[in-house]
Amino acid sequence: MDRRPSFSALDIISKVIREHVRPGDICIDATAGRGNDTAMLCELVGDTGHVLAFDIQEDAISSTRTLLEERNLLSRAELHLESHSEMGKYLQEETVSCITFNFGWLPKGDHNIFTKKETSIPAIEAGLKLLSDGGIMTLILYYGRETGFEEKDALLSYLPTLDSSKYTVVEMPFVNRSNCPPIPIIIFKGR
Repeated sequence: MDRRPSFSALDIISKVIREHVRPGDICIDATAGRGNDTAMLCELVGDTGHVLAFDIQEDAISSTRTLLEERNLLSRAELHLESHSEMGKYLQEETVSCITFNFGWLPKGDHNIFTKKETSIPAIEAGLKLLSDGGIMTLILYYGRETGFEEKDALLSYLPTLDSSKYTVVEMPFVNRSNCPPIPIIIFKGR
């Protein structure tokens, strides 16, 4: 059996999240999708923590709810059929230890519905206010095909403008992979 490590964008981001999130933390899955990140966060925060998940598609919220029910994790989560740009109205500032985003479209969903810069940048801004000192925000930028490059280009132009005295932004592009490989990014609150 092959035991070589995997180096997908999801694997990299999951590893960072698993090393950071602790029992009792409050976390946000800003793009619930099929619920995998929400479930991982629910497992990590334990019985004393809490996870909020957002998505604009009923299919995504339904998939997430089903997965959490199957894993007996639903009591640790709040699911919101709402844009991630609205997350700021649910929690107090500086109370969240981890926020994760997967920009693009819903896996096995309608590729005509995808995240857009008009809500993604405000969502990041809202999330940065919610992050506690030492908190992290993870982003994976999926682009190309139906979504084009508009959101990716806007986000990659926006992130360098974040105040370097408050945030450290690490971008990890796959420079030797073809066909628009996803781009993992981590924002650390603090220097």
